[in-house]
Amino acid sequence: MNKFAKIALFTLVLVLICTPVAVFAQDANPVSENPAATAFTLSAIGAGLVLIGAAYGIGKIGSAAVESMARQPEVAGRIQTAMILAAALVEGAAMFALVICLLK
Repeated sequence: MNKFAKIALFTLVLVLICTPVAVFAQDANPVSENPAATAFTLSAIGAGLVLIGAAYGIGKIGSAAVESMARQPEVAGRIQTAMILAAALVEGAAMFALVICLLK
């Protein structure tokens, strides 16, 4: 496991550990007082997770493409085209999920 993967895993675990603390630190019954705020908080957490997943996916695509271009420079154009297409598909799926999260 390389250094970036360790940092990303540590950040993800830290976010997952700290999120319940912030959510449970509210009043005893926040849903009855302000349900819109609770729904917005949950949609914001979902949107954040979507963006983290999309960034990880595009990063993996980019790193694999650069590595394969370094190994075979003669097919760099075809690899770059495939990389851009795959990154666009990942980003499109992320945007769809982001819109779903923010529309509640």
